[in-house]
Amino acid sequence: MSAKTPVDAPRLWMVLARCHRAITQIAERSIEETGLGLTDFAALEALLHKGPLTITEIHGKVPLALGSMTAAVDRLEKKSLIIRTASRDDRRVKLLKLTSEGKRVVEEAFSRHAAQLESAMAVLNQREKRELQGLLKKLGLFAAGTHPNTLSNRSAKISPGRAFPRRSPSARIEKF
Repeated sequence: MSAKTPVDAPRLWMVLARCHRAITQIAERSIEETGLGLTDFAALEALLHKGPLTITEIHGKVPLALGSMTAAVDRLEKKSLIIRTASRDDRRVKLLKLTSEGKRVVEEAFSRHAAQLESAMAVLNQREKRELQGLLKKLGLFAAGTHPNTLSNRSAKISPGRAFPRRSPSARIEKF
């Protein structure tokens, strides 16, 4: 395809979907190789990079079902990778913290995971990665209806037989 050929939205969506699938396969395989499940890895990774959090806070950062997250926390606690402690501000609130073993496990797992993703994206230099991140964030925010240039009533302009249902006001807005 030449640089002058316009790229329409359906074609771009297909390229994004195929790229997402390829990178996701690499990411999932690298997580599988750690011996941790995806939910367990995501919870540990959030605690590693954000510090002590509640289950609800982890759920806000990791797009998984709350029930899955609770089960993961139970598993991780049973393996002595995390501990639950009472919050100083509200003893009803339980904070999750990495144990020293949990920190060792997740640091090693995340390091290998990050290296495999870097290898998969080695075709891009730092400038291209920054540019791609900015463009994908801009597109994601616009599509989610949270970008400043989003038409406030965009869904009303979609024909009655539109491909996607309207989002409820309580729908979770993804962070990009």
